[in-house]
This record gives sequence, structure tokens and C-alpha cells, in this order.
Amino acid sequence: MADRIYPGADERSLEGGWTLLLTESGRYSHPSEIDGHAARLSAPVPGTAAQALTAAGLFDPSAPQPLHGKDAWYFRSLAGEAPGPAILRFEGLATIAEIFVNGVQAFTSESMFEAHDLPIEITGSDELAICFRALQPHLDKRGPRARWRPQMMDHQGLRLIRTTLLGHMPGWCPSIHPVGPWRPVKLIRPADITLSDLRITADLDENGTGILEVSCASDDLGADARIACGGHEAPLRRDADGTWRGRLDIPGIAAWWPHTHGKSALHDAEIVSGPHRLSIGPVGFRRITVERGADGQDFALRVNGEPVFCRGAVWTNADIVSLPGTAESYAPWLAKAAEANMNMIRIGGTMAYETADFFRLCDRLGLMVWQDFMFANYDYPVGDPAFTAHVEREAREFLASVQGSPSLAVLCGGSEIYQQAAMMGLPAGTWKGPLTEEILPRVSATLRPDVPYVANSPCGGALPFSPNAGVTHYYGVGAYCQPLEDARRANVRFAAECLAFAHVPQQETLDRHLPVAPVHDPRWKARVPRDRGASWDFEDIRDHYLRELYGQDPARLRRENPALYLALSRAVTAEIVTETFAEWRRPGSSCNGALVWTFQDLLPGPGWGVVDSTGEPKPVWHALKRAFRPVNVVFTDEGTNGLDVHVLNEGSRPLTASLSVSCLRDGRQQVVAGGRNLTLPARGAVSIPCTDLFGVFFDTTYAFRFGPPSHDVTVARLVDETSGNLLAEAFHFPLGRAAAWHEAQISAALVEEDGDWLLELRTDRLAQSVHVTVEGYRADDDWFHLAPGHVKRVRLLPRAGTTRDQKPTGSVTQLGTSATLHF
Repeated sequence: MADRIYPGADERSLEGGWTLLLTESGRYSHPSEIDGHAARLSAPVPGTAAQALTAAGLFDPSAPQPLHGKDAWYFRSLAGEAPGPAILRFEGLATIAEIFVNGVQAFTSESMFEAHDLPIEITGSDELAICFRALQPHLDKRGPRARWRPQMMDHQGLRLIRTTLLGHMPGWCPSIHPVGPWRPVKLIRPADITLSDLRITADLDENGTGILEVSCASDDLGADARIACGGHEAPLRRDADGTWRGRLDIPGIAAWWPHTHGKSALHDAEIVSGPHRLSIGPVGFRRITVERGADGQDFALRVNGEPVFCRGAVWTNADIVSLPGTAESYAPWLAKAAEANMNMIRIGGTMAYETADFFRLCDRLGLMVWQDFMFANYDYPVGDPAFTAHVEREAREFLASVQGSPSLAVLCGGSEIYQQAAMMGLPAGTWKGPLTEEILPRVSATLRPDVPYVANSPCGGALPFSPNAGVTHYYGVGAYCQPLEDARRANVRFAAECLAFAHVPQQETLDRHLPVAPVHDPRWKARVPRDRGASWDFEDIRDHYLRELYGQDPARLRRENPALYLALSRAVTAEIVTETFAEWRRPGSSCNGALVWTFQDLLPGPGWGVVDSTGEPKPVWHALKRAFRPVNVVFTDEGTNGLDVHVLNEGSRPLTASLSVSCLRDGRQQVVAGGRNLTLPARGAVSIPCTDLFGVFFDTTYAFRFGPPSHDVTVARLVDETSGNLLAEAFHFPLGRAAAWHEAQISAALVEEDGDWLLELRTDRLAQSVHVTVEGYRADDDWFHLAPGHVKRVRLLPRAGTTRDQKPTGSVTQLGTSATLHF
């Protein structure tokens, strides 16, 4: 177990010099049996066998071959290393791995989620070998009888082995089996001080005082040992059992907030002893609590005493082939999450634990993390002491790696264990058990007492999947094809996942990475996610809503106008998330948070991800970015009660703004309008019937239907009174979106401002789902509605390799017309 810390040590990742030999299962039992002339591949470490094979042209991630029937041998020479005592640290081995040093088997690892320290005496001519045994024989072993058998995974034996479910969920992700040293192998030469059992807790009391508690075991600290943070220090004192403990109170410390609600302040923390200053930070001080509401059925997070509407997405992986864990691999993805005004990422139980680098980035970006432990759907054999020991060890090691990280906001016992059993008709006493009710909460309370724990996702109601209690996985709007109004009718409290669709990527991604006919080509259909065994897939779901929102026949469009079909397919999921989050974020909503399924795709194509596998945001990402704005204006259709407009201010400062609402006929002629100057307090919100702004009755929703409709779109604009900048817009279509298609005349002008390029757009009438394509640039807003009478400025962000002096050229398109504007 890798529970020791070596501050100031010479620590080096053994990245280069590895080779890989893939053999039949059980062909060799010992490295001495392998012919030294056998052809081997160069292998990246950390990395996977699939990654090495792909680099050698021997593996196709889009049509993967099974790897769990093979043994994978990794070799590396330590020749030339300076002789002396050292530690070999194996931070993650997938999954059944035998480690040999100089031909002697040192130990066997049985979990993908555990690290191991191996003390060795370096001679300068040592040889290291790791054999990753074929997983298939272990999957085929019989274990304790399962009380239920989930269908979404490809093998029931996975419940007996501590490995990721990635690669084992047909229809969800490509069957790329994780094999190899997926986390670093390090050579450590300890320095003067060694720490073990380090515990760090950073909290914030109700008076704004930061509380830093530290404990550790060490024989190397001096009597003057102390903890230091934020310009304050406090002594560490050694207990009778040899444990060093200390508490530091820091009045008025700058608190950590999710970036949508404030600054994500971090502070360096150290253990000081004699001349040594040992970094144990940075840390963040925040207080996270869960409120259950007057009926006890709510699930609402409060951060530092303030309610926070949590919004974001469920993380899959930065790269399904290599399973990377570096800051460089995470940064582009997490930056896009923050850019989209997300404030929470969920790592689900079907995925894999991410590294401390992931959490450090989330700390800095102000992204909260909902962390499932890696358990999902199965009836796990917690009656087996060996299995339980692995569970406790992996939980301790993971939590120890993210101590002091303020972004860790929720710990959860796993995904859909309760739901799986409940849907099979089993009673609550069957699906609730010691794994999620005793073992994991006990470890969590010991290492991260500052983080709320949830037994399972979903859970909370009489049935775990009931959306009107606790935590739910909401697919009423989505997989269950309910009308958009169901988002309110379901009385959702907190959706840990929701709104899954086969989101179509931008055309540029398809042209480069999937240049095939949409829907009909088998290569396209292979990328469409589906639930295993279902008679439908998530493209069928998207088509259902395309018909509902636009009145078009998807099957006919695919035959007769595939370009329009793809455009509408991109637009429809953007419109769905816009309306749904307007409903959930309005004042008076029962919903306290919602995370879309999923953040990124694993292969190019129409996957669940709101960002495609190349890192390019899909149209729905832009819609979420607008729907998630901390300062926002949204509409909700209240039927015969009219149209309500809601203004939201999640910021830490009061908002002074001008609100205007206009109803337009033929997308341009103002029929009625009204407005109001508003001052909202910090964290404030207000709901206003539009007729209050007009001062007279007006059938804004066309609910009464007295005579022909008078307008086809209503536009709300929120403008900052100080700067005059547009803060947000909202659109409502009383007759449906297709009824408001117009042959809008858009004009575009390029403007250079402070070294950046901006595109200024104007239109003579409403233009829907305007798409901006620019060679070498990415528009900071896209697939938006453009209202007449105002200028919209779109910032053009240069892509890698594009210099800012390169004048942009591109095109602008819109729904409702085939005309293209070139600039």
C-alpha cells in the first residue's frame, strides 16, 4: 500500500524504455521463459496495451479486438541507475498484475484501483518485468450467487474484480479493454523526512474562519514541528501513540467558491520542521452541507451557507485508449466545462478514478466534483473478506490522494445499484447493504468528514429512481419521450444525470473523422449510444423530439434533405436543454441541480457527449453555456397564466440591469413591448409575468386563441445598466419554432479589438439557430437565435496554429433558409 509521503525526495517517473510483448493467456509463467529475441513493441508508461498497439498500427479503436484473453508483458531495464536503497511505486496496474524484479516475483496486484510501494536495493543492473494476466479466466470464475444480474455490462464476473467497467458496456462505449500500467511507475529515493497516514481537513466555520487540521505519523519531525497556512502557524504535537496532530484557525480567510458564485481561493499549506518546509497544499476552505427541505425529500447543496444550483455533466474519460491522468490531458476538457458555466462534474461509478491532477485543476477552475466510488449496478460480494479489504483500501487511497481539495463536493457509494435491484422487483432490504451503507461512508467520514456522502445514485424516495425525492437519474424528457412539460411535472429535486441524447457534432468533425452518410451507414450507427437489449437507440429519441419541436418527419428528411436533417438534429437538443434548464432554474422550481449525460464522447460521432471526442464543443454545449450563465434571463410558458420572465443573479454582488420584453410578428414587427429597471441582490432572483411589463393583457403564450395569432416570437433582453453590455437573452415561440422560420437577411462585419477578432452580426428579422463557421477559429457562441434591432458580437477564438494576425474568413447559416453568408 502506497501510504507514505517522501517530501523532498528524488522522485522520478519511469516513462521511457518500456517494451511490450502480447502473448496467449498463460503461455509464460516467468520472464526467464521468454526468448530475449521475441519481437516487442515500444510501450508508453503510464499507458495501456491498446495505446501501444494503436501506435504500432496493430489496433483500431473504432473496431477494437478483445484484449482480456491475452497476457501483456511489460519490460524495463534499470541499468545505469545509481546503486542504493529506493522505492518502486506502482500507482495503478490494470488489473491482475505480477511484478518481477531480477526474475523474482515481488508481489501480485489484484486491483486496478490500488497503488503499491516496493522497497528495493538498486544494484545498477536490475531488470523489471510486469505481467498483466489475461482477465478472462478471472471473469469466468464462479463467485457468491448474485441476487440480480444487470444487462448493461458484458460479463457478470466483473462484480468480483476491482477494475473499471469502461470497455465492458456495449452500446455505451467502445469495447477497448484496459490493460497495462495505466498510472505511473515511479522510482523514489527518500530524503530526510518520511510521513505516513497524512490526514488533512480544510473547513470553514459559519463565522468565516478557516480550520485546517493535520495529522500524520513520522519519526523525522522535530519538536518545533508546526503547520503553516495563510500567514498563520500552529504547533504540531505528538500524541502518546506517536501521531502528530495540529489545528490552525485562520480568521477571515478567503473562502473557496464554485466559479459561478465567487472566487475559487486556494492557499498554500505546509508542515514546517527545522529547516524543512514540506508542502501539503494547496488547500481551499469551504463549507458544504445538504438540505433536505421541509418535506425531507430535497437534495440541495449549500456552499458557505449559500444555496447553489449545481449544473454540469457526467465525466467519461479524457481518452478511452490511454486512460490518461496528467494535468495536460485533463486541462482542455475541464477548461471547456468551466467556459460553459458548469460548476459541477460527476465521475460516475461506471468510469474510473481520476488522479489528484484532475482535482487540482477543478480546485483552480472552481468546478465541484461529485465523486462516485467505482461500483455500479452489480450485487457485489461484500461478504467476502478479501473483496471487502480491496474496497476499503481503494477508498482510503483515493480519498488520501485528494485531501484538502475543496472541489470534492459529494461522495457517493456508486451508480444505480439500488435502481437495478428495485427495477427487478426486489425489496429495499435487498438492494441496501453494507457496501454503500456502512463500509464506504465509514471510510469517507474518516478521511473527508467535510464532504457529504450519498449512499447511491439515484436514491432517496420510496423507489430509488423516483424523480420527486432525493437524487434521481431523470430521463422523462429524453429516453422516455415525455413532453418538455414533464421537467416540471416530475418535480425533480436533483438529477445526478439527465437529458441524454445522441448529440450530432459540428460538420467539421464529421468531415474529418466520420465522413459517412448519417444514420444509414453502419459506421455512423455504431457510434450511436444505446441501452443494451433495447429496441431503440438515442438517435430515435432525438428524432422523436425533432418531430415534436419542428413538425418535421425525420425519416423523410434523411432521404430528401440530409443537410437539413443534421442541422435540425443539432438544433433540437440545444433547444431541449435550453427550455429544460429554464424550467429547473426558475425561482420556485423544485430542482436544485442537474448534470447532463455526458460531458465528452469517447469516439467521433453522434454520442452522448456535449463535447466531441476531438475536444470540439457540439451545438448543445453552446446552448448549455447560455443556459448555465450565472446572470441570466429565461422564459417559462405558464399556459393561461401567460408567459413569465425570470431574472437570475448568482453573483456575489447586486445586479442593476434593464429588462426588456418584445413580442414580434413575422420575426420583426413589434406588437407589444415592455421593460423594467431592476436591482437584484447578490444570489437574488425575480419572476415577472410579461403582462406586468406590458401594463395590459396580451395573449403572450397564445393560450386563449382569440382570433389569429398576433406574434410568432417573444424576445427578452437583459442589459447591464453600468456598462450597457448585453448579459443574456431568451426566446419563446408561442406557435412553435418552425412557425417562426424566416428568410432573415443577416449582415456580418469583422472588427479587431485589443488584438482579438470579433464578428458583428445584424439581422432584419429573427434568425434561428445561427451557426458561425470560421477557418482557424472557434466562435465563443454558436447555434444561437439572432433578434432584429441589435448587434450581436461573437468573439473568435484562435485555434492551435492560428496567429491572431490571420484575418478570419468563414460563413454564417441559419435554420429556415438554405442561404449562406460568406465573410
